[in-house]
Amino acid sequence: MAIATINPATGETLKTFEPLTDAEIAESLDLAGLTFDEYRKTDFSKRSHWLQQAADILDKEKADFAKIMTLEMGKPYKAAIAEVEKCALVCRYYAEHAAEFLADVEVKTDASRSFVRYQPLGVILAVMPWNFPFWQVFRFAAPALMAGNVGLLKHASNVPQCALAIEDIMQRAGFPKGAFQTLLIGAAKVADLMADDRVKAATLTGSEPAGASLAAAAGKQIKKVVLELGGSDPFIVLESADLETAVATATTARMLNNGQSCIAAKRFIVVEAIADKFEKLLLEKFQALKVGDPMSPDIDLGPLATPGILQDLDEQVQASLKTGAKILIGGQPDSDRPGNYYPPTILTDIPTDSPTAQEEFFGPVAMLFRVPDIDAAIKIANGTPFGLGASAWTQNEGESDRLISEIEAGAVFINSMVKSDPRMPFGGIKRSGYGRELSIQGIHEFVNVKTVWVK
Repeated sequence: MAIATINPATGETLKTFEPLTDAEIAESLDLAGLTFDEYRKTDFSKRSHWLQQAADILDKEKADFAKIMTLEMGKPYKAAIAEVEKCALVCRYYAEHAAEFLADVEVKTDASRSFVRYQPLGVILAVMPWNFPFWQVFRFAAPALMAGNVGLLKHASNVPQCALAIEDIMQRAGFPKGAFQTLLIGAAKVADLMADDRVKAATLTGSEPAGASLAAAAGKQIKKVVLELGGSDPFIVLESADLETAVATATTARMLNNGQSCIAAKRFIVVEAIADKFEKLLLEKFQALKVGDPMSPDIDLGPLATPGILQDLDEQVQASLKTGAKILIGGQPDSDRPGNYYPPTILTDIPTDSPTAQEEFFGPVAMLFRVPDIDAAIKIANGTPFGLGASAWTQNEGESDRLISEIEAGAVFINSMVKSDPRMPFGGIKRSGYGRELSIQGIHEFVNVKTVWVK
């Protein structure tokens, strides 16, 4: 796959990049290893200062960074601004809390003194996706760097300018040159990196096949990996729900990032008693969405990131129709404009045993399921291989408790859309991956949890 910036709104190739040679990759690995030997000795106050500096750069130059994101992968400009602001937030969060999260933990035993100490592992490889090209990287980099690790970033090949901009931010913030490096390379080089002794662990956010490939490469080397993979998140609406708020949130949750988010609501599971009204209101919301140039401030929905994603999404929709599903709105690529545009789409009457009912739709397509009661809602919610997030709407405390306990997911949000927050752990179960990012659990993923016993 070529490493290039191709504007998804127009199809125009804006800039191309030569992949690193094997010799250049070896130089980066050498630098990372040597840097770690010294960087691990820096104190928290120094790392915190550098990370605060990175946050300042993000805030001051957010308009420039947002423009790069929008040009490379098509997210609405206003959403790109919010993404940069969130990156600054996670930097400040770990700058302020890392020392506390990694402090020695005293344990009372029959030793004179016994405690747990957290120490960095070394060079961590981050294989990151295009859909949140800044946020996905910073939510790895902030805790990893504060823990004393150094990072190598293999970013998606369609967001090279984002990848280079992040490396530049880290260097301008004051981090040593080898503490965070971007490697402009193809996916075929990842296994070789995992085989290098200097790389101690890896993290990947992306598709299920990409995660399986990295996990296999890491398994051969007995190295740790954290995976955040796909999701087909349910959005359950029960009879007691605040329906107007639920529908408004449902629209936002499905159209997040042009529908290209692992934690976007994808399967809307609504009890029969309110299904007609929900469907009517959702259709009205979808009809009102403004589609167009993602640089425009009043646009709700921009293009999909690549022609391949557009084609895959359309094939899934057409396959759904062949199994008996019906379309309320949308359902065909927008051929009237250049770029990778797919309109807001709602599918109904989808057989729950059909292949597409189990799949992740990575674009602005909502699947609507009607169920008789909460039991059926939970069964359908859990009836996919994925388990990333879930949103559920009810004013009944008993129903809320059941949903929290019985939904198989890494996160359950009651009367709210699923989102990531630096203060809370983030990750999935089943084929949505394993391990956690963010909060104290995220910074503990890439450290040696060392038992110390002094007699």
